Amino acid sequence: MRILILGANGQLGSDLSRWCKSQSIVADVTALCRQDIDISNLDAVKAVLSRYEFEALINCTSYHKTDEVEQRATEAFAINAQAPQRMAAACKAKRARFIHISTDYVFGGGSLRPYVESDGTSPLNVYGASKLLGENLALREYPEGSMIARVASLFGIAGSSGKGGNFVETMLRIAREKGEVRVVNDIRMSPTSTADAARVILSLIEKRAAPGVYHVVNSGEATWFEFAREIISQAGIPAKVTPVTSQEFPTAAVRPSYSVLSNEKAATIAGPIPEWRDALNRYLYEKGHLAPSTSAAGKN
Repeated sequence: MRILILGANGQLGSDLSRWCKSQSIVADVTALCRQDIDISNLDAVKAVLSRYEFEALINCTSYHKTDEVEQRATEAFAINAQAPQRMAAACKAKRARFIHISTDYVFGGGSLRPYVESDGTSPLNVYGASKLLGENLALREYPEGSMIARVASLFGIAGSSGKGGNFVETMLRIAREKGEVRVVNDIRMSPTSTADAARVILSLIEKRAAPGVYHVVNSGEATWFEFAREIISQAGIPAKVTPVTSQEFPTAAVRPSYSVLSNEKAATIAGPIPEWRDALNRYLYEKGHLAPSTSAAGKN
């Protein structure tokens, strides 16, 4: 299978590229970055994609600076909604699978249990609204070949493009520099390793999962405080982790207080998805933050 990855220099795109090279189903992978295709130029999307032959297109691109896009909604909807619709149309013309990466921010936080794919959506910010429209446009344009993979709270080796790293690295840096981190404890989500997300997405492709929406996250849930506490604990840093409310860290964009996703649908097809603490342990070891004797890699 020939796979084309857009946004290949980001956290998820980088791990997808790495996983593709180890998968027997992938005969060829083409990884495109912004210099190869500028998806903010909607007219160029179809033209660029027409130059490539592929059986599956994985779109990891997005305008994902959640607070910034509150003031740049037009650009956000072009990149996160209109561009995916054009990608879906290009895939339809080639009869290729279209896998579009979306977000837990399509939900509004009112649930009392992990969200499943069929739950109603109600985004609270521009980013979530633009990503939800992208889902809907792609599925409407190419219902028989589009797959939506919702991810959440990603951490990966490459770091987040445009954000200067990821939450794990930020917590480690602050803990080492200041000896204390203050972290929000009233927002609950699904911490997710891009390595595990990439494996599941490729497994869904390999096993020809039906078109539609899938939640691709690590098992379990945590508040950002609980996530930070585990990061500091596993890394063995003698720092204090203090819980605070989101009111103490006001942001331009409203975040849902609860956006935990159930991965049961994806796991039924792709197999068990590891718990986030296990994923964090493997990440810390690969990044050199752990000694081999304390890593998951050394427990086999």
